[in-house]
Amino acid sequence: MSGNESPIEFYTRPGRMTSAGSHAPALAALQGVGAVAAAVHGTLLQDAWAQHYDQVLTPERRAQSHTRPAGEILDTIMAIDPAPLDITRPPDKRSIGTCRNFTVLACAALKAQSLPARARCGFGMYFEAGKGIDHWILEYWDGERWVSADFQIDDLQRAALKLDFDPLDQPSGKFLSAGEAWQRCRAGTADPGKFGIFDESGFWFIAMNLVRDFAALNNMEMLPWDNWGSMPEPEEEMSADGLARFDRLAALTMAADERFGELRALYEDDAALRVPAQVFNGVRQQMEDVGSA
Repeated sequence: MSGNESPIEFYTRPGRMTSAGSHAPALAALQGVGAVAAAVHGTLLQDAWAQHYDQVLTPERRAQSHTRPAGEILDTIMAIDPAPLDITRPPDKRSIGTCRNFTVLACAALKAQSLPARARCGFGMYFEAGKGIDHWILEYWDGERWVSADFQIDDLQRAALKLDFDPLDQPSGKFLSAGEAWQRCRAGTADPGKFGIFDESGFWFIAMNLVRDFAALNNMEMLPWDNWGSMPEPEEEMSADGLARFDRLAALTMAADERFGELRALYEDDAALRVPAQVFNGVRQQMEDVGSA
């Protein structure tokens, strides 16, 4: 990064996870947010929603959700069906991913079109009433503001969830970044036990997502179950120093543009926050190379 690089410049530039490699021209040809959404919906299938598309996933298909770089996600998509990306595949011909894979692929596509985009890790408030469910979306710059957009939600999911807003231009509060959830819980205006997924929730879970969101704001968008460095252990009670550390991270991620220089410097200087060459895959219970596109 150059010393005077702006946030807009930084988030226009592909990172290790959002570099499309040889697929960049195909992504650039999609032209626009709507075309990107249609292509992502037509090439990926969200693993937790598979049954809604009459799909029973084999272990081999589920394993595709562990793919980190966008270039490798696209390799998998094209290996299944080499049709152009604007051709909608039937559900049984789509690659499997989580909300994070949808977000990373959409980010890569927007960056390939020189549109600034950044992934955000936090909590969707529209999946279960009264709960914040572990989720990823992206923000793209429309020339005036950062637009919050969920590229996972297609027409089927939108109808099933009975959403009354546009997933590609979400009103404030529909998605809470990990930092916003952290600050609300620390202030006592929200219950940390309401933020998580399945039977996991609490301050420790929010803190893990906070580290992932911080990394994503530094162009390193990791898997939802990748663990490293200063992330707390499940159910860990945090010390006063630990709470203060995450208070600072929350403040930085909530003011990513205004405190961009500080955010970048902390990431580069703090080895416990920076994504290392290997991370612990919490689902597979093993160390894995991060990889690059």
